[in-house]
Amino acid sequence: MRQQTPTAAWAAATAAAALLVTGCGSSDDDGKPVAQQSAAPAGSQDINAHPLSAVKQGGTLKLPISQWIADFNRYTANGNQGDAAEINELVEPSLFSADAKGEVHEDKNFLLSAEVTSTSPQTVVYKLNPKAKWSDGKPLSWRDFEAVWKALNGTDKEYEAGSTAGYELVGKVEQGADAHQVKVTFTKPYADWKRLFDPLLPAAGIDTPEKFNKGWTEQIPITGAAFKISSYDKTAQTITAVPDPNWWGTKPKLDSIVFRALDYSAWTDAYLNKEIDYATAILPEDYKRLAKAAGTDIRVGARWDEVHIEFNGAKGPLKDVRVRQALQHAIDRKSIAAAFGKDLPVELKTYGSHFFMPNQAGYQDNSGSYGAYDLDAAGKLLDAAGWKLEGDKRVKDGKQLTLSYTLSSGSTSAQVDQAQLVQAQLAAAGIKLTIDKVPANDYFSKYVTIGNFELTSFRWVDQTFRSEAYPIYRQPEGKNLFQNYGSVGSPEVDALLEKAAETTDPAAANKLYNEADAKIWALGHSVPLYQRPQVLAVRSTLANYGATGLADDDYTKVGWLK
Repeated sequence: MRQQTPTAAWAAATAAAALLVTGCGSSDDDGKPVAQQSAAPAGSQDINAHPLSAVKQGGTLKLPISQWIADFNRYTANGNQGDAAEINELVEPSLFSADAKGEVHEDKNFLLSAEVTSTSPQTVVYKLNPKAKWSDGKPLSWRDFEAVWKALNGTDKEYEAGSTAGYELVGKVEQGADAHQVKVTFTKPYADWKRLFDPLLPAAGIDTPEKFNKGWTEQIPITGAAFKISSYDKTAQTITAVPDPNWWGTKPKLDSIVFRALDYSAWTDAYLNKEIDYATAILPEDYKRLAKAAGTDIRVGARWDEVHIEFNGAKGPLKDVRVRQALQHAIDRKSIAAAFGKDLPVELKTYGSHFFMPNQAGYQDNSGSYGAYDLDAAGKLLDAAGWKLEGDKRVKDGKQLTLSYTLSSGSTSAQVDQAQLVQAQLAAAGIKLTIDKVPANDYFSKYVTIGNFELTSFRWVDQTFRSEAYPIYRQPEGKNLFQNYGSVGSPEVDALLEKAAETTDPAAANKLYNEADAKIWALGHSVPLYQRPQVLAVRSTLANYGATGLADDDYTKVGWLK
């Protein structure tokens, strides 16, 4: 899964039913009507699809990213940030690609086939494309699979792996029938085996802890896809990708893709000034300006995307589960969703699961009493924890209950509004909440991913495989937080998620994920707020790009119409 900044992500969960994006009218400040959006089913996409014959050769695509990239290794906690993962996946082999329904298929540029050849023990044989090579000239091979496995299986603690999910179930990686085959043998069944080794990283770049941990800092040492990085300009805050002349597949249409680090607050103006070619239009003030811009499409799609508030159970008063549970009751999720969705052409709904979207097969509301806005219940929990109400303040041992909310300085107005709304809601429960803004480039690496916060808010997106959520909720091991940045977990949750990952029957697996979810709510791990749709402003002449829904981007097809 990916972290989408500065509200965040990773990926794990299958697609399903329909997300209804309801249409509603809106008007611009000058009274001119803004485009009305129609309902969009889950898995739908709006990318201005065209055949390659309609796309001209050449041109530059200018894309915004939210911060300068500190780590490009997709498999470390820092490198798992959304922008870093997007660029990593642009230049490294993706063995499987997802379609608009979230179904994954082999990318024949890298992988001719992959199949389970035995179930006892589970064995998968991969047949690699013999043409596929790394930028250092070496062919893709079983050695690359082995290096990824050794770095991520958790046996060598020197590797700073963001997640070991799935890899710890692999017992052996070896060459298959020839140099272009890989044989992977599991110690236990693993339902989501297609999510492993994807993207594939080169053994030469990760085969020691030093290379894995430090070799991808602000640069990508070896590439192996249609694009490569031609320059990193930290002064201009740009990263430029160009087609690799050694690419063996269909030639990309674009001459270059330029990623520019910009605070979210600057995206709309940058788009209107033609400095970038797409911008998010999900904020009402941005939507009104972008929807009327000449030569612009508002492209709407439905993806797995949730906004939540994370609690840190390793810090101060939040070490007490009763305080975390009290926060769940004191935060009015419906008010937050309504405030964010005001004047937007989409409907935002709260929901009750950490694993499933409401429109997804397997979803059930497991929030129970914990997800209900209830100040009386919050007060009783705080009383039990020793935080007694004195006037309008909760006090213990002469000190007021005070917490902090860590916020990126690059946050949108909606994110600032959300923090202030939570601040007011907690004040009604007698809790003082300070809002601490931190530099945008430091938000994840120096705060979120190392657990240096009490409350914060970000997003988990694109959870195509549910087992990928395991590191979000598993108990940390020493300094390795995995993606459980708030360090809230339990042996019971770990056991349920491990069992679910080994369960190949979808219905049985969903039941286990829902059992784990109920326990996660009871632990006060985090509060899911609402499902977030895609609403994007894109140049109308840009083809095969935009709101991808549950699909992956294919940059070899992206380009400008003739």
